[in-house]
Amino acid sequence: MGRYFVKRILSMIPLLFVISILVFMFIHWIPGDPARIIAGKDAKVGDIELIRQQLGLDKPLLTQYVTWLGDLLHGNFGESFKNHQSVQSLVVPRLPITIYLTICSITWSAIIGIFLGVISAVKRGKPLDLVCMVVAISGISVPSFWLGLELMQLFSVGLGWLPTGGVDDWRGYIMPSLAMGAGIMAILARVTRSSMLENLNKDYIRTARAKGLPEGKVIMRHAFKNSSIDVVTVAALQIGALIAGSVIIETVFSIPGLGRLLVDSINTRDYQVVQTLILFFSLEYMVINLLADILYGVINPRVRYE
Repeated sequence: MGRYFVKRILSMIPLLFVISILVFMFIHWIPGDPARIIAGKDAKVGDIELIRQQLGLDKPLLTQYVTWLGDLLHGNFGESFKNHQSVQSLVVPRLPITIYLTICSITWSAIIGIFLGVISAVKRGKPLDLVCMVVAISGISVPSFWLGLELMQLFSVGLGWLPTGGVDDWRGYIMPSLAMGAGIMAILARVTRSSMLENLNKDYIRTARAKGLPEGKVIMRHAFKNSSIDVVTVAALQIGALIAGSVIIETVFSIPGLGRLLVDSINTRDYQVVQTLILFFSLEYMVINLLADILYGVINPRVRYE
């Protein structure tokens, strides 16, 4: 097992290297000149060129990439073109906000999604199954930004219960987490139902029932436990998607997290910040997948790592 995880961690290094190249080229292919944006619309050509030299944008792309990668390996993520602050000072204060929002979203969506999936599988073909699947399909079909706006209209403008934006207290996380988690809840409900139905038809379930075990124990201890690996796999991928997808929700609700920072940095062509954030999101996906693999062995001891 130890050898397996060492291999997985080592395999991240060349993958991150490839991603760093793609990220660097992606941001430099976006139309727009950071120097012109910083200088303003009425700036002279000479002033723009001076800014380009100060930012190092006048050098060949290969030279810029090697310089950025070298600084990255030494723990220096560069300096923001716009704010003239280190990238770390911009990212670190916003990181807990995005993480907390993600935790809130995945917590409620996992609990409700798995519950709906189990109930739907147990009550297959009955009205309760139909109700659960209607809820799941609705969660997938409704765009998160539209749901966020509707929640804002109802609970903020209409009822005045929740703030329209920001995260000054815990109430500020309620509507964003609901909007972010709705799609995840629906996906987990459908995956749980499908996996549960497959396991409920297997021989070991019939054997457990023949032994006279209580139905609740048969469902949760046997059927759901064996279905949980599929659920964990999907949930792990969705956690990564939530953090990366926070861009939309944080923009809608004016939340000062990493997603909002990414949007603002792309608009101003702040290369250093955009490169760091996309690389962080990529690394986060890899780490979450690795943690999911560890969890497989905890859930099912029969899982072996080669």
